[in-house]
This record gives sequence, C-alpha cells and structure tokens, in this order.
Amino acid sequence: MPNSRVLGVLISGRGSNLKAIIDAIAARRLDARIAVVISNRADAPGLEHARAAGIEALVLSHRDYPSREDYDRALIAELRSREVGLVCLAGFMRLLSPEFVDAFPDRILNIHPSLLPRYPGLHPQRQALDAGETESGATVHFVNKDLDAGPIVLQGRVPVVEGDTAETLAARILELEHRLYPEAIAAVCGQ
Repeated sequence: MPNSRVLGVLISGRGSNLKAIIDAIAARRLDARIAVVISNRADAPGLEHARAAGIEALVLSHRDYPSREDYDRALIAELRSREVGLVCLAGFMRLLSPEFVDAFPDRILNIHPSLLPRYPGLHPQRQALDAGETESGATVHFVNKDLDAGPIVLQGRVPVVEGDTAETLAARILELEHRLYPEAIAAVCGQ
C-alpha cells in the first residue's frame, strides 16, 4: 500500500488550495510531502506555486490524448511512478474516468465549495443563493465514480449574508477551503 503522506496534486487553474497545502506542510501543520503537481493546462498559474516550493510540476494536456481514458492512464502512470499514495484534486476541472478512480480506491480527495450533498457540480454558490440558503460552505470528500458524491471527510460552514453575490460568497468559501483542505488531508493521513 502506498504511503498516504505522499501526495500528488492535480490542478487546472490558480492553485490557491495547492498553495494552502504547501504552506501547511511548510508550517508543519501537515506531515506530508507533495511528490508532484500535475496540470492539464500549461497556463495554470498554480504551477508556479509548485515550482517556487521546489516541487516537480508537470503539464499533461488532455488535448494530447484521443480519449478521457487514455489521458487518465497517463495520469495514473505519472502518479504511480512517484509512489503517490493520496491524490488531491485542487481545482482540477476534469471528470475522472472509472479507471482512474479504480486505480486509487479511497485515495482521491476533492474539495467542493458547497455543503454536499447540496449543489454538486458547477456554480454551487449561485445555486445556494438562488435557493435562499442562509449558510453555505465547503466539503472535502473522497472521490468515487459519481460526481461530488463520495464519502465526506470534513465540512466547514460560512453564513450567507445579505447582499451576497456568487462572487462574494465564493471568496468567503475559498478562505475556508484554504484551512479545511490541509486539515482533511491530515485526518486522512492519520494525524
């Protein structure tokens, strides 16, 4: 069984949750090591967070593969070659194939900006506002073959305040995510 404290982080964008994980490791709040950061986009700003911390950063463009399964097989190979024990999705904007999920059973974490099982998928802040919710939050969960439906590891809540927009609510939730994700990883690693 691979060591769950050896992380592989998958990103597509700014990498703010990646940065929170890097900072938690540096501050010794999280006893783990990031073996590799992989992005499906060469222009993902989060790659610079990895490079600045001396972490291997790879670009593996999904456009270079004929199918989702072929791309996921390449991801699996890169992660396994670095003996990754826990895969952390940090703004990775691709659905994973069943083959990927099967390759890392109960060893893939994702963070989602809602109180799952409410509002899976895209635009959860807008959905929460449209539904008149008085609170929202973030959920760290294990990834299974269903979208945002795996077992919950940790949740945190923020109030919805008068005048909130999807953007202001998202900003408050993101601050929460930066605290919550490292805590959830630590819990999964038995810390």
